[in-house]
Amino acid sequence: MNRNLTALSLMTLLLAACIPGCLFSSEVTYSQCSDDDNCLKIAFEVKEEYQNTDENPQKLADRLGELMDQEVEIYPVSSAAATIEALRFGNADIGFLDGGAAWLSWNEYGLEVAAAEQKADGRAYYHAVAWVHKDSDMAQASMEGNITEALTLMKGKISCHTSALGSSGMLLPMGYLINNSYMDVVGDANEIDSLHDTVTNHFSEDSSIPDSGTPYYRYIGSLRCLAEHTLGDATDYISFAKDPTVPDYCGDDPQDWCFEGDFTSTEDFYPIGGYKENGEVNTPFGKAPSHPVMYNPDVFTAAEVQALQDAFTTMSSNDADLAILDDVLSTPGMTIIDTESHLGSYGDAIGDVPGITAYFNSKISKTSSSSSSSDTPWGLIVPSVLIVAGGAVFYFVRVNGTKTEEAAPSTHEEVLEEAPIEE
Repeated sequence: MNRNLTALSLMTLLLAACIPGCLFSSEVTYSQCSDDDNCLKIAFEVKEEYQNTDENPQKLADRLGELMDQEVEIYPVSSAAATIEALRFGNADIGFLDGGAAWLSWNEYGLEVAAAEQKADGRAYYHAVAWVHKDSDMAQASMEGNITEALTLMKGKISCHTSALGSSGMLLPMGYLINNSYMDVVGDANEIDSLHDTVTNHFSEDSSIPDSGTPYYRYIGSLRCLAEHTLGDATDYISFAKDPTVPDYCGDDPQDWCFEGDFTSTEDFYPIGGYKENGEVNTPFGKAPSHPVMYNPDVFTAAEVQALQDAFTTMSSNDADLAILDDVLSTPGMTIIDTESHLGSYGDAIGDVPGITAYFNSKISKTSSSSSSSDTPWGLIVPSVLIVAGGAVFYFVRVNGTKTEEAAPSTHEEVLEEAPIEE
């Protein structure tokens, strides 16, 4: 019997060793504010544990506290939808949102931009681009300066998109083409489902609108769809993506598929919507904005906005702070920018995508109708997604004597599962 007990104990220990450490490791702890009247709460979609301690958002909180001369506390969040609701009703002061969610919050609720994360090349945006083969009639027309003809010639081609609702891979170029009468909406203009039929009617039934996990998903997949052009000549294909896509995937360290078909070098990829020799963009599909810091001007004062901007400016100007931004936010720096400059062209383009405003609003409405409060911030941890494009989704909450202490609305639903998600 004793031998059986010993064997059982050993087996238990072996099984325990095979179970992921997060089930047994201690919870990540965060500093608590001692003075609620001088406390900046950073609501963050936290992990139970961090493989790299530098990823812990407490690191960002501590540094912002030093720069803004106040205590800072990590406050877990449930979703980006809850961020918008929190900003609307004054439960949060500022929040990071994806471009689509940010545009909605500005367009519908008057929220504004204080700053924005930078992309890998230092810009706070990407240009939406239609990549085509340089020998295509579209490229030839564009090279001759006839952009109108180039866009008209896209009709009937096989289009490759990043996802069903990707920003630069779908919403921006489709919105621009619809808004400028190059393509007609098929179906109910107020229903997001009409976008699929609109695309396949204008381009081709064989157009690629990929699901997550498939070979032609995201920027890399859209470009691969063009490079492989399995259903026709390369000159009959279009890849809707961002302007750095070709150098990113077929440049110095090219993917295996880059030059297997009719493409022999990066020079064979031509960007309609890319740059002329003088640096001008030759087709105004629009910019896909990075994650901006949104705030409610009725809640967050101009002085507070300036203090935050000053802190981010400092953090973006020295190596030690840049390391924090990279570790915690996966961004190489922050750009101080205003709402119109960051979201204006984006909103102008996607506003005409069939059903897009109603679609975003319906998801936010679901969050509002199913909102609930919790006695503790930990009650708000729910695996829910509004719009994801890389990086963490979080918002900052200020607690003081003049603000409500009611918990921000939250939801247990998965929202906007097909929202802009490209990288």
